[in-house]
Amino acid sequence: MIRTPGRRAILAAASLPLLSAIARAQSDWPNRPVRIIVPFPPGQASDIMTRLVADELSKRWPQRVIVENRGGGAGAPALEAGARSAPDGYTLIAGTSGTLGVNPSVLPRIPYDAEKDFAAISNVAMVPLLVIAHPSLPQNTMQEVAAAARERPGALDMASAGPATSQHMAAELLMLRANIRFNIVHYRGSGPAIADVIAGNVKLMTDSVASALPHIREGRVKPIALCSARRVPQLPEVPTIAETLVPGYEAAGWSGLVAPAGTPAEIIRRINADVVAVLRDPAISGRIAQMGAVADPGTPEDYAAFIRNEIAKWREVARAANVRLEG
Repeated sequence: MIRTPGRRAILAAASLPLLSAIARAQSDWPNRPVRIIVPFPPGQASDIMTRLVADELSKRWPQRVIVENRGGGAGAPALEAGARSAPDGYTLIAGTSGTLGVNPSVLPRIPYDAEKDFAAISNVAMVPLLVIAHPSLPQNTMQEVAAAARERPGALDMASAGPATSQHMAAELLMLRANIRFNIVHYRGSGPAIADVIAGNVKLMTDSVASALPHIREGRVKPIALCSARRVPQLPEVPTIAETLVPGYEAAGWSGLVAPAGTPAEIIRRINADVVAVLRDPAISGRIAQMGAVADPGTPEDYAAFIRNEIAKWREVARAANVRLEG
């Protein structure tokens, strides 16, 4: 009796060429240029650090890594474009504290799912934040600032780089955790905000270490406390808010790499291994430190868990402070 092959056997045989093609495509990856979509214009911190990593990956891979800037819309259009790209390892996205951590809670019509539409690769760098003040402010520590804010709720002005920025959300988190109240004054970016602090028009601000460091060194502003979990090498004498006022408090900007969901795990591991090697190179981590940031390599699993935790943290803050962006 002649046996005819069953349906499962036929399907399995038919799928073998496709599986073989996929395996070959993964094994010789990358065989054409890889692009990284950056959701901001050239020159911003995320763009600079992504380009640094891209240049180093271009030296390690047989193909170039090209950075493509897509600014505007709080980064949402760029993230949407990345999410809709083919999951083949040839499109990566610079995911940031704003686009992946904050946007899901403040944009009413966000065109991507930060948790489901991307495969985490690794964080690239943490951008520490800190509270700074005009030198004329009588208070010099976070405890003293908090005591003044409790004595006169809302009387102390605090400059913000703009609604839903990492600087703004860090201030909102501080007010929520410490049960204090500042009067948040929004500006169009960190530059105009810190200019008003230097002029003494606003006495307090939460800003990045990278932005504030030159002004601290020149005595135009004074550091109060770091928002990061640990002290930073650029300002080793400045304590953290977690040390001095709110145990467990942590807020920072960050930028890392993700890929479209469904990108083969083999390719994710390959990219991760090379990115981690780049970031552990003392010359590269030193250049990142010169920018006021801290290299932060890790596993895809660690980065995915970190993103989930950031989304949950900023969702709580956005709800408590009613932070929303039009979009």
